[in-house]
Amino acid sequence: MDAPSQPTPALTGTPRQLLPLTVWMCPDPDDEQPTASSRFDPCVRHRPNAGRELARHLIATCTHDGDLVAETHPTNDSVLAAAAELGRRAVACAPHFALAQYVASTLRSRSLGGAARGVALRPCRPDQMTRALADHLGTTALVITAPPPDDGDTALRPSRQGRAACPGCSASVTAVRQPPLGEVLLASWRMLRPGGHLAVVTTARHEGGRFIDPAPQIIRQARALGFRYSQHVIAVRVPSSEDGVLVQSSPGDLAQIRDQRATALPPAARVHADVCLFTKPHPTPNDDGRNDREPKGKV
Repeated sequence: MDAPSQPTPALTGTPRQLLPLTVWMCPDPDDEQPTASSRFDPCVRHRPNAGRELARHLIATCTHDGDLVAETHPTNDSVLAAAAELGRRAVACAPHFALAQYVASTLRSRSLGGAARGVALRPCRPDQMTRALADHLGTTALVITAPPPDDGDTALRPSRQGRAACPGCSASVTAVRQPPLGEVLLASWRMLRPGGHLAVVTTARHEGGRFIDPAPQIIRQARALGFRYSQHVIAVRVPSSEDGVLVQSSPGDLAQIRDQRATALPPAARVHADVCLFTKPHPTPNDDGRNDREPKGKV
């Protein structure tokens, strides 16, 4: 006789929502790698999270020809150059003159031809872009933001090693304060058109003996404004082969290598960046006529 069938256990609690996850291979070009002869020495905190290959992936995925791309925390010309090469318009917010000068000079050194006329720099902080870019409110297709860490005075200390200061640190010092993440997300909401995308590029790190992952806070604050969390992207930033990935260290990284007997954590290699990709939803009939430029919540 057949054994009695066992009852199927009932699911309890809230169903899990699986996060759409993808991996992009985005190795940084050689001209974005830090070298001993670089005019500026980007510190570990401000090495470009949105390198040119990652920018190309984001722009090609989220925009169409002629669309506008805005960047809030530039450390070089990667996003502007990628947008020009793909036939998009782009504008970057540069709050510091030396940073703007550096980005503009590297952009001029590229062979972009007439495409360079579609990209520009605006002298403003990320949270002020709604005023500086008032002519583009509600029409931007993609905002790329890579906010630097904000954990005290060490985040604002320039890195010098015989060369000019890190342009990202210089911008932080000159701007007096880093705008809160919520203000940058709110400005991004107002810049984006319905259906537009916000890409927040970040990375987890060890600092002061702690593991710091900013992604949960970013997701929580973006959702509070009304953004829809569309996808999480792992952007591999180093070259790969069948045998693995190639991690190259800069002179500054090599100087941090500790004795094997040391109890402190070893220096971490930046192999990938995390990209939280959000979408500004289209207004619905339930919005009661609410202006689609205003978020549903505050952060």
